[in-house]
Amino acid sequence: MQKSPQVTEPQSPGSDSDGIDQVHDQRIVIPTKFVSIADSLEKREHSRFLTSQIPTDLSIQVQEITFNVHKYPLVSKCGYIGQLELQPSISNYGYNINLENFPGGSETFEIILKFCYGLPLDLNPNNIASIRCASEFLEMTEEFEDGNLISKTEAFLTFVVLCSWKDTITVLKSCEALSPWAENLQIVRRCCDSLAWKASRKNSSTGDAVHEEGWWFDDIAILRIDHFRRIITAIRAKGTTPEIIGKCIMRYAERWLPGMDMEIEGVRGYGHGKNELQFSICSQKEEGGIAHSKEQKAIIESLISMLPPQQEAVSCKFLLQMLKMAMVYSATPALISELEKRVGMMLEDASVNDLLIPSYKNFDKGKLTNSPEQCTMHDIDVVQRIVEYFLMHEQQQQQQQQQQKSGKCNISKLLDNYLAEIARDPNLSVTKFQVLAESLPENVRTCHDGLYRAIDTYLKTNRSLSEHDQRRLCKVMNCEKLSLDACMHAAQNDRLPLRTIVQVLLSEQLKMREEMLDKNGNTSEPEGNQSSTNMEIKTMKTELENMKKKMEALQSDYSGLQQEYGKLSNKPKNASGWAFSWRKIKNSFHTKLDGDETGDGQQRPNPARRRSFKRRSSIS
Repeated sequence: MQKSPQVTEPQSPGSDSDGIDQVHDQRIVIPTKFVSIADSLEKREHSRFLTSQIPTDLSIQVQEITFNVHKYPLVSKCGYIGQLELQPSISNYGYNINLENFPGGSETFEIILKFCYGLPLDLNPNNIASIRCASEFLEMTEEFEDGNLISKTEAFLTFVVLCSWKDTITVLKSCEALSPWAENLQIVRRCCDSLAWKASRKNSSTGDAVHEEGWWFDDIAILRIDHFRRIITAIRAKGTTPEIIGKCIMRYAERWLPGMDMEIEGVRGYGHGKNELQFSICSQKEEGGIAHSKEQKAIIESLISMLPPQQEAVSCKFLLQMLKMAMVYSATPALISELEKRVGMMLEDASVNDLLIPSYKNFDKGKLTNSPEQCTMHDIDVVQRIVEYFLMHEQQQQQQQQQQKSGKCNISKLLDNYLAEIARDPNLSVTKFQVLAESLPENVRTCHDGLYRAIDTYLKTNRSLSEHDQRRLCKVMNCEKLSLDACMHAAQNDRLPLRTIVQVLLSEQLKMREEMLDKNGNTSEPEGNQSSTNMEIKTMKTELENMKKKMEALQSDYSGLQQEYGKLSNKPKNASGWAFSWRKIKNSFHTKLDGDETGDGQQRPNPARRRSFKRRSSIS
């Protein structure tokens, strides 16, 4: 708001145009001759001239336009120009004044110039804010003339503009180019309070809240972010519900953040498609230059900070969209962490596509790294933190005796589906996949079919994975929690390690045994038969445990044979000897199995179990 006039001395001699040497009173009466010639304002390129018989004696430059006018019509109403203590002119054009940072620019000054010459003033919502700020700049108070421009504009603002919703929006929009004058003159505050009062009153008084609650969303969505924030703050102070405020914020984000709707659901390739996604992420930050990025970042941070704390205010999908945009434009880490916590509290409402967050941090300034560890398609660390926040929130709910078992069940399905999606990424490390898979407690997953599908997808993508990593990855899966169909599929899956296949076969046999007992059992049988059935199941479990121990010993022998084979691989005859030893061990193993099943004379061999182990032998 600092005024910086520049007065330039004339370069050629002359005389005063109207013979008046000094101003003896602050109130100056404009001669009629000035009023009669004021309507003859001639426009030329970069200049405005008053065509009259009386020569002009003052040259005022506003922006790129120069106004050649008479001094005394302006001095009579503008205290700022009168304080310059201009001496009588000694040139044809008098003194030169440069009004820097003039509110409203040359168009507003031209309107004020006509007012000073006594012409009718045309006030409307489009120019009232700029004229009010310009009149304050020129100090057009009642001290110089009754009904001066400051009082006229104030009356128009109070009794005309603020009574109309549409006019108030128009004035507030025009204030965006009048900072800081509009702020200091309380024009922005009064407009925001008026809009907040009208919006809250409409929502509270209407009977049909379903159709009327969002009638004002689109109008205030066109405003600048700082004005929008002041309106939201005022509306919240008047008791508006968090749901309405959240919907309004979502509408504003939809208008100003077009990148929020970008989905990567169709991106399933990790070669050419991955490069296209990286280019799309980089181009979002570079589009419009640095100024555009700063503006987007300011909008994102403001919207996050003004979100209502209630969970029902906004959807989980919107929070994840905001999280992606905040990561693109490098928002404040504290705000990103706050979004992650809020998503964790609502994670059961998320979908897999919402959780597919690209690794924006690897694409800064368009420089893509060549490290496989850093070239992952998705940001796994963010999802892992979100899951941790969810578990912390669930623990707090349990302490408050508000358990939500259905939510945990939904989370296990969501995480397993997410693991199946990211398992397609060949750059995803085993450690990250394993840590994320083990992030949920053991009792959360009631079924491991989804986890098996994710592990199988990862093994299919990374066929060169070492045997050690394969076993480490499969330890995450509990074969006893696989369904019978999943067990049948896993038993024939050559991508799984041998130990896992054995565990699957044992689990499959137990499930088939229990299924047969359920089919053959009678619900009305006596308690004695029921107890005998339970004893058979316990005996079967004991046999399976013994079988596991024998298979572990067999696996140890197998590993030793592999080492010996590696040492003697240069001699062809040793290969046949190794194969003969392996067949001998297998035959002895099957002999032990038959002996265990029939040796005690109490149990008959199960045909289903025998078929299962025959399938195992064919696979090996």
